[in-house]
Amino acid sequence: MISNFKAVSLSYKTAPLEVRELLSLNEDLCKKLMLSLKEFTDASEILILSTCNRTEIYYSSNSDFSKEIIKLAFLQKGITDGEKFYEYFQIIEDHSEAVRHLFNVSIGLESQVVGDMQITNQVKHAYQWAADMGVVGPFLHRLMHTIFFTNKKVVQVTPFRDGAASVSYATVELAEELAAELAEPKVLIVGLGEMGADVCRNFSGTGLKNITITNRTYSKAEELAKECGVKVIPFENLWEAAKDADVIISSVFRDEPLFTKEEVAKLEILSYKYFIDISVPRSVESKVEEIPGVLVYNIDHIKNRANEALDKRVNAIPMVREIITESIFDFNDWAKEMVVSPTINKLKNALEQIRQEEMSRYLKQLNDEESKKVEMITKSLMQKIIKLPVLQLKAACKRGEAETLMDVLNDLFNLEQQPEELRVKEKN
Repeated sequence: MISNFKAVSLSYKTAPLEVRELLSLNEDLCKKLMLSLKEFTDASEILILSTCNRTEIYYSSNSDFSKEIIKLAFLQKGITDGEKFYEYFQIIEDHSEAVRHLFNVSIGLESQVVGDMQITNQVKHAYQWAADMGVVGPFLHRLMHTIFFTNKKVVQVTPFRDGAASVSYATVELAEELAAELAEPKVLIVGLGEMGADVCRNFSGTGLKNITITNRTYSKAEELAKECGVKVIPFENLWEAAKDADVIISSVFRDEPLFTKEEVAKLEILSYKYFIDISVPRSVESKVEEIPGVLVYNIDHIKNRANEALDKRVNAIPMVREIITESIFDFNDWAKEMVVSPTINKLKNALEQIRQEEMSRYLKQLNDEESKKVEMITKSLMQKIIKLPVLQLKAACKRGEAETLMDVLNDLFNLEQQPEELRVKEKN
């Protein structure tokens, strides 16, 4: 069994935000780091995952390169003394623990918000980047596809991904519900602190596309608008944009409400206008809801939605862990069979060589039709002969006894002298 899979992890569990920010890697930096690892280590398969909450490097090697990996990772960001951050990393040298950790991260068990819906796509992107760089082999290919299949099963049979379990996700979910009956709903996000910015990012991938953002610091709004592909307006144009918006999400930090009854009444509301206030203290005056056609949802509404969803997800964790354990069990069976695969190929080639040598002795005495029949018969015989040893080898893998049977087959057929691939001789 392949038992050299390892992981180096920097996450919100082990490091403060300022350290995680230092090692935040985009696609280009991840790919450059993969090239560096190929050049300076003997890592055979590599996967690099970098999000706002974690940067993790998974690799296969018989040696522990954790310190070298950390140093090389920080060098991608121009930091030459990266080894001083070693204490913030979790080093996973045990193969089984590294495999389970990647499962848990990919499914969302290790996320700050349990069941995070973005993490699976982030893992898929990381896998695609690794495949593009040619650092994914049979082991990692199989592992990643097993993880993606497991994620689908978790979604189908558990409530682990039901509802929005964070304030920012719950805000987006509520906005989608409120705008569901509108033909071309317009959403305005006011204030881009941590919460407002998260809400903006979480609109990505939703059905709501007409998103406008504004902030007192225009440069911050402009930068986020480029990142998320949304519109941006100067803060001075707030009330003009509010007049056109169907859903207004307010995340403004100030002592007095920004949206007062007096100011909102000037918007000449002809149909419905929805305010979602996620500010503390509130930035939408409670009296605003006295205006006909206006509905206000505050942070308590949002938190109640998020807490209900979070409770469901937390209660589903035992089911999720059970599904992951079953998937790992099946994956490990496959990984064990990888060990006997070279022996199986050599045995097939040894028998094929015998078949070809015997065929070459008699084919010249046969016509084309006879040759085809003999070819078909001998191939069928070889397939039947090889079937039982292959089944016995795979069964021995599960019992942990494959090595003994491999030795017997090696001795019987002198497989050590047999190449894994056999070039089929061309018929003259």
